[in-house]
Amino acid sequence: MSLVKLTIKGISYSQTQNGAYALILNEVDGDRKLPIVIGAFEAQSIAIALEKEIKPPRPLTHDLFKNFADRFDIVVKQVIIHKLVDGVFYSSIICERDKIEEIVDARTSDAIALALRFNAPIFTYKNILDKAGIYLNINPSEDGNENQENDDILSTPETFGAEDDVVVPANSYSGFSLKELYDKLEEAVQNEDYEKAAKIRDEISKKES
Repeated sequence: MSLVKLTIKGISYSQTQNGAYALILNEVDGDRKLPIVIGAFEAQSIAIALEKEIKPPRPLTHDLFKNFADRFDIVVKQVIIHKLVDGVFYSSIICERDKIEEIVDARTSDAIALALRFNAPIFTYKNILDKAGIYLNINPSEDGNENQENDDILSTPETFGAEDDVVVPANSYSGFSLKELYDKLEEAVQNEDYEKAAKIRDEISKKES
C-alpha cells in the first residue's frame, strides 16, 4: 500500500459535538482533505505547536514528552495514520534511538501533536484517503464511479470519546437528490466547512452504493 503525505490545513470548532474540534489534514500532492474530530485539549496542543510564537509558561503534556525524548535522544521520525475502523483512526509513531527504530501506537491527535514538535512528516495510506478524503472539486459525471467504491464506513454517526479520534460524524441529508448533495458538497468545501462536507460526502456514498 502506498503512503500519501499530509499537511495540516487547520482546526475548526465542531458544530455538532460540544468541546470537539475538526482537524483538517491536506493531501500534499492532491486536492483531498481529511477531517478528523479531536478533543479540545489536543486541539489546543496542536494549535500551540502551529503558532511558533506561543510559548506556554509551563510545558503541556506533548511538550513534556518532547523534552523527555530530547533528554534521552529519542527522535520521532514520522507519523503514519495506518488504519480506519468503524470511523476511528489509528496511528503509529515511528521513533528512533541509537539507530534502532521502534513503532509506538498512538491516538491520531496525540501523534500529530508530537509530529509538529519534532518536525516529523505525517502520512496515511492511499486506501484510507480514498475512503475518508474530501475532494475540493466534485463532478458527479467524473467522480461517481470512484465514490461508488467507497463503503459505508462513515455512514452512521460516531460517538466522540476522549480515547478516540474519529471521522466527522454523519448527519441526515437523505431528503436531498444526488445533484443537490453534490451542489451542497461543493458549496461546503468552497466555504471550508469541512465538517459539513464530510457529512454530505457520507450521504452521497450511501446513495451511490
